[in-house]
Amino acid sequence: MLLRPFQESDFPGLRAALRDPEVARLTGSVTSSRQEPEPDDPTREKRLREWYTTRNAQTDRLDLAVVDLAGGECVGEMVLNKWDPDNLCCTFRTLIGPGGRDRGLGTEAIRMFIGYGFEQLRLHRISLEVFAFNPRARRVYEKVGFVAEGVLRDALRFDGQWIDATVMSILAPEWARHRGRP
Repeated sequence: MLLRPFQESDFPGLRAALRDPEVARLTGSVTSSRQEPEPDDPTREKRLREWYTTRNAQTDRLDLAVVDLAGGECVGEMVLNKWDPDNLCCTFRTLIGPGGRDRGLGTEAIRMFIGYGFEQLRLHRISLEVFAFNPRARRVYEKVGFVAEGVLRDALRFDGQWIDATVMSILAPEWARHRGRP
Protein backbone atom coordinates (compact mmCIF):
# COMPACT_ATOMS: atom_id res chain seq x y z
CA MET A 1 0.00 0.00 0.00
CA LEU A 2 1.24 3.45 -0.93
CA LEU A 3 -0.03 6.94 -0.14
CA ARG A 4 0.93 9.61 -2.66
CA PRO A 5 -0.32 12.75 -4.40
CA PHE A 6 -2.95 12.15 -7.06
CA GLN A 7 -1.95 11.37 -10.63
CA GLU A 8 -4.01 11.30 -13.82
CA SER A 9 -3.80 7.49 -13.79
CA ASP A 10 -5.73 7.43 -10.47
CA PHE A 11 -8.94 8.72 -11.98
CA PRO A 12 -10.44 5.34 -13.08
CA GLY A 13 -9.99 3.91 -9.57
CA LEU A 14 -11.42 7.02 -7.94
CA ARG A 15 -14.37 7.03 -10.31
CA ALA A 16 -15.06 3.36 -9.50
CA ALA A 17 -14.92 4.09 -5.76
CA LEU A 18 -17.22 7.11 -6.07
CA ARG A 19 -19.71 5.10 -8.15
CA ASP A 20 -19.82 2.26 -5.60
CA PRO A 21 -23.22 2.17 -3.83
CA GLU A 22 -21.60 1.15 -0.52
CA VAL A 23 -19.18 4.10 -0.62
CA ALA A 24 -22.06 6.43 -1.47
CA ARG A 25 -24.14 5.15 1.47
CA LEU A 26 -21.37 5.02 4.07
CA THR A 27 -20.15 8.54 3.26
CA GLY A 28 -23.67 10.02 3.34
CA SER A 29 -23.49 10.91 -0.36
CA VAL A 30 -26.95 9.43 -1.02
CA THR A 31 -30.11 9.55 1.08
CA SER A 32 -31.68 6.25 0.03
CA SER A 33 -30.59 2.70 -0.78
CA ARG A 34 -32.66 3.10 -3.95
CA GLN A 35 -30.72 6.18 -4.98
CA GLU A 36 -27.80 5.57 -7.30
CA PRO A 37 -24.66 7.68 -7.07
CA GLU A 38 -24.64 10.47 -9.64
CA PRO A 39 -24.38 8.95 -13.11
CA ASP A 40 -21.23 9.60 -15.08
CA ASP A 41 -21.59 12.23 -17.73
CA PRO A 42 -18.96 14.34 -19.47
CA THR A 43 -19.63 17.38 -17.27
CA ARG A 44 -19.42 15.41 -14.02
CA GLU A 45 -16.31 13.58 -15.18
CA LYS A 46 -14.68 16.92 -16.07
CA ARG A 47 -15.53 18.35 -12.63
CA LEU A 48 -14.13 15.28 -10.86
CA ARG A 49 -10.91 15.38 -12.90
CA GLU A 50 -10.51 19.09 -12.17
CA TRP A 51 -11.15 18.50 -8.46
CA TYR A 52 -8.57 15.72 -8.14
CA THR A 53 -5.96 17.48 -10.30
CA THR A 54 -6.15 20.54 -8.04
CA ARG A 55 -5.80 18.60 -4.75
CA ASN A 56 -2.01 18.55 -4.88
CA ALA A 57 -1.83 22.37 -4.97
CA GLN A 58 -3.94 22.98 -1.85
CA THR A 59 -2.10 24.47 1.12
CA ASP A 60 -4.84 24.14 3.74
CA ARG A 61 -5.47 20.41 3.37
CA LEU A 62 -3.78 17.16 2.40
CA ASP A 63 -5.43 14.77 -0.06
CA LEU A 64 -3.59 11.57 -1.01
CA ALA A 65 -4.36 8.59 -3.20
CA VAL A 66 -4.41 5.13 -1.62
CA VAL A 67 -2.64 2.82 -4.07
CA ASP A 68 -2.75 -0.97 -3.82
CA LEU A 69 0.79 -2.05 -4.69
CA ALA A 70 -0.39 -5.53 -5.70
CA GLY A 71 -2.09 -4.13 -8.79
CA GLY A 72 -0.78 -0.57 -8.87
CA GLU A 73 -4.35 0.77 -8.80
CA CYS A 74 -5.75 3.68 -6.83
CA VAL A 75 -8.43 2.23 -4.53
CA GLY A 76 -9.34 5.31 -2.49
CA GLU A 77 -8.26 8.50 -0.81
CA MET A 78 -7.19 9.90 2.57
CA VAL A 79 -7.87 13.53 3.46
CA LEU A 80 -6.90 15.90 6.27
CA ASN A 81 -8.96 19.06 5.91
CA LYS A 82 -10.58 21.90 7.87
CA TRP A 83 -7.08 22.83 9.04
CA ASP A 84 -7.09 25.05 12.14
CA PRO A 85 -3.52 26.39 12.51
CA ASP A 86 -4.21 28.09 15.85
CA ASN A 87 -5.31 24.84 17.47
CA LEU A 88 -3.10 22.48 15.42
CA CYS A 89 -6.07 20.34 14.46
CA CYS A 90 -7.96 19.15 11.43
CA THR A 91 -10.55 16.60 10.39
CA PHE A 92 -9.93 13.28 8.71
CA ARG A 93 -11.97 11.51 6.10
CA THR A 94 -11.34 8.53 3.89
CA LEU A 95 -12.97 6.35 1.32
CA ILE A 96 -11.86 2.96 0.11
CA GLY A 97 -13.51 1.52 -2.98
CA PRO A 98 -14.39 -2.12 -3.55
CA GLY A 99 -10.94 -2.94 -4.94
CA GLY A 100 -9.29 -2.11 -1.62
CA ARG A 101 -11.65 -3.63 0.92
CA ASP A 102 -11.29 -6.55 3.31
CA ARG A 103 -7.50 -6.88 3.05
CA GLY A 104 -6.33 -4.46 5.73
CA LEU A 105 -5.34 -1.74 3.26
CA GLY A 106 -7.60 0.83 4.92
CA THR A 107 -6.19 0.17 8.39
CA GLU A 108 -2.62 0.35 7.11
CA ALA A 109 -3.33 3.52 5.13
CA ILE A 110 -4.99 5.23 8.10
CA ARG A 111 -2.05 4.40 10.38
CA MET A 112 0.40 5.82 7.85
CA PHE A 113 -1.66 8.93 7.18
CA ILE A 114 -2.48 9.75 10.80
CA GLY A 115 1.15 9.11 11.73
CA TYR A 116 2.22 11.62 9.10
CA GLY A 117 -0.27 14.13 10.52
CA PHE A 118 1.22 13.89 13.99
CA GLU A 119 4.87 13.21 13.26
CA GLN A 120 5.47 15.45 10.24
CA LEU A 121 2.72 18.07 10.30
CA ARG A 122 2.91 18.35 14.10
CA LEU A 123 -0.85 18.26 14.58
CA HIS A 124 -2.24 18.03 18.10
CA ARG A 125 -5.74 16.67 17.31
CA ILE A 126 -7.33 14.82 14.40
CA SER A 127 -11.08 14.23 14.43
CA LEU A 128 -13.68 12.48 12.31
CA GLU A 129 -17.34 11.54 12.17
CA VAL A 130 -18.62 8.04 11.44
CA PHE A 131 -22.25 7.12 10.79
CA ALA A 132 -23.91 4.53 13.05
CA PHE A 133 -24.53 2.22 10.09
CA ASN A 134 -20.79 1.92 9.44
CA PRO A 135 -19.53 -0.29 12.31
CA ARG A 136 -16.69 -1.65 10.15
CA ALA A 137 -15.16 1.82 9.83
CA ARG A 138 -15.66 2.55 13.51
CA ARG A 139 -13.80 -0.66 14.43
CA VAL A 140 -10.89 0.38 12.20
CA TYR A 141 -10.78 3.86 13.73
CA GLU A 142 -10.78 2.38 17.23
CA LYS A 143 -8.10 -0.10 16.19
CA VAL A 144 -5.74 2.76 15.27
CA GLY A 145 -6.53 4.72 18.43
CA PHE A 146 -9.45 7.06 17.76
CA VAL A 147 -11.67 7.60 20.80
CA ALA A 148 -15.42 8.29 20.70
CA GLU A 149 -16.21 11.76 22.05
CA GLY A 150 -19.92 12.07 21.49
CA VAL A 151 -22.85 11.54 19.18
CA LEU A 152 -24.37 13.90 16.66
CA ARG A 153 -27.95 12.75 16.94
CA ASP A 154 -30.00 12.42 13.75
CA ALA A 155 -27.10 13.71 11.64
CA LEU A 156 -28.23 11.99 8.41
CA ARG A 157 -31.59 11.01 6.99
CA PHE A 158 -31.28 7.73 5.09
CA ASP A 159 -34.17 5.66 3.75
CA GLY A 160 -36.54 7.78 5.83
CA GLN A 161 -34.72 7.03 9.09
CA TRP A 162 -32.46 9.29 11.10
CA ILE A 163 -28.89 8.07 11.51
CA ASP A 164 -26.54 9.23 14.27
CA ALA A 165 -22.89 10.09 13.69
CA THR A 166 -20.22 9.46 16.29
CA VAL A 167 -17.51 12.10 16.67
CA MET A 168 -14.10 10.51 17.28
CA SER A 169 -10.64 11.95 17.74
CA ILE A 170 -7.05 11.07 18.48
CA LEU A 171 -4.53 13.35 20.18
CA ALA A 172 -0.79 13.67 19.64
CA PRO A 173 0.12 12.34 23.13
CA GLU A 174 -2.04 9.26 22.53
CA TRP A 175 -0.41 8.68 19.16
CA ALA A 176 3.05 9.09 20.70
CA ARG A 177 2.24 6.31 23.21
CA HIS A 178 0.92 3.71 20.78
CA ARG A 179 1.68 4.78 17.18
CA GLY A 180 -1.69 3.51 15.99
CA ARG A 181 -1.59 0.21 17.91
CA PRO A 182 -3.35 0.84 21.26
